[in-house]
Amino acid sequence: MEQQKLTAKVIGAVISTGILSFCGVLVETAMNVTFPTLSREFNVNTATVQWMITIYLLVLAIVIPLSGFLKRSFKNKTLFLMALCFFTAGIIIDALAPSFSVLLIGRVVQGMGTGIGLPLMFNIILEQVPASKMGTMMGVGTMIPAIAPAIGPTFGGLVVTRLGWRFIFILIIPVMLLALLVGITTIEQKSEVKRSSFDFFSLLAIAFFFIGSILGFSNMGNYDFLTIQVVGAFVLSIGGLASLIGRSKKITNPILDFSLLSNSTYCLHVICFFIMQLVLMGLVFILPNYIQLVNGSSAQVSGFVVFPGAILGSLFTPLGGRLLDRFGPKKPILFGCIVITLSLVLFTILCDTMSNFMIGLLYFLFTIGIGFSFGNLMTNGLRQLAEEHQANGNAIIMTFQQFAGAAGTSIVAAIISKNQTQYADNLAEAVINGSKFGFIFLLALFVVEIGLITRLFVFNQKPGNEYKISNETDS
Repeated sequence: MEQQKLTAKVIGAVISTGILSFCGVLVETAMNVTFPTLSREFNVNTATVQWMITIYLLVLAIVIPLSGFLKRSFKNKTLFLMALCFFTAGIIIDALAPSFSVLLIGRVVQGMGTGIGLPLMFNIILEQVPASKMGTMMGVGTMIPAIAPAIGPTFGGLVVTRLGWRFIFILIIPVMLLALLVGITTIEQKSEVKRSSFDFFSLLAIAFFFIGSILGFSNMGNYDFLTIQVVGAFVLSIGGLASLIGRSKKITNPILDFSLLSNSTYCLHVICFFIMQLVLMGLVFILPNYIQLVNGSSAQVSGFVVFPGAILGSLFTPLGGRLLDRFGPKKPILFGCIVITLSLVLFTILCDTMSNFMIGLLYFLFTIGIGFSFGNLMTNGLRQLAEEHQANGNAIIMTFQQFAGAAGTSIVAAIISKNQTQYADNLAEAVINGSKFGFIFLLALFVVEIGLITRLFVFNQKPGNEYKISNETDS
């Protein structure tokens, strides 16, 4: 990296792309509280309203894998303007939507914008931030979209109550103008652009993979596993993935370069990142249900219970990155994983009698662990690749992140749903038992995570790789 100083322009570029990423997640989580309102206004049921979130996540999951190709083929500023135009157009469509179908179209357009903008932020950090500041800035990049889910439900509730649901979109428009002003004056191009052909077959395979996965996981809570709704969806998903991997071996510039996974150290980082995202999304699904259905609190109260932990915990992410810059990845990642494991053990043990205060406290402990380890796994994983492969490596990590998010939410939802059928006469008892099995599942996954992390940082000290695994300051 020739650049030694973190310039104001680089900071501005991260801020402008970060604003776009933040707003994408903010709108997604804020709209969760509008389901009853939208159901009444457009005369559709809850299952139909849910497509407003599902279709957005599906578009996001399909567009994000394209980030490596887009990085090679277009300038950073061009990608930023594309992302901003798509997202803003989607916001305007939804603000004026006369019907639910038009609302869905707006969500599709927004997903395209966020899908381009979110990887762009990390690619700018990887390309233009000095190595000595990489951990800190990757921590900042991770923190920006991580804060949005904590603010989203509260923001959405207040806006819907006082102004109406359309203002969730209207209030974002001035923020987009601010991002535009900052972005066009700060985003620079450091790498050479090389136009390459686009492989539509790979795009189709990605679409089949994610459509099958999301439908399969979503249907697990409503159908038996050995049904066409579940098995058929997973067959479609596996077929899409197999086609994508096979295609990537036959073309020169694949959309997702799976050959990077032959780097065993990078591959281990990707698996650990996947598990951590799955556990995070699974826990985020359990807690609001427990607060509302067991403790009898409102949706607004459930948002306030997790809000302090989510905000304060996310602020530890830049600190975790700073520790990586100073001491190497081993110490903050191991510490974070130990803290996460402790919080999951306590959630499991105390599941029968958790007050809202205890939930908030344990969730804060959990988010501290996430702050020290989540972004650092991504940062150190990408360090294992040559600089020219990092954009493709970032595309793989973020694709796995989207898949893990869908899997974590749906698997835990299915676990709780199955318990509700067994305790149909006592909903609170059903949720407690379902939550306990959910906690046990997440804890078991994280035991696997601890084993992989131990292998990564204790038993994987290969000659010539010491800097990337443990950093010079550990020597």
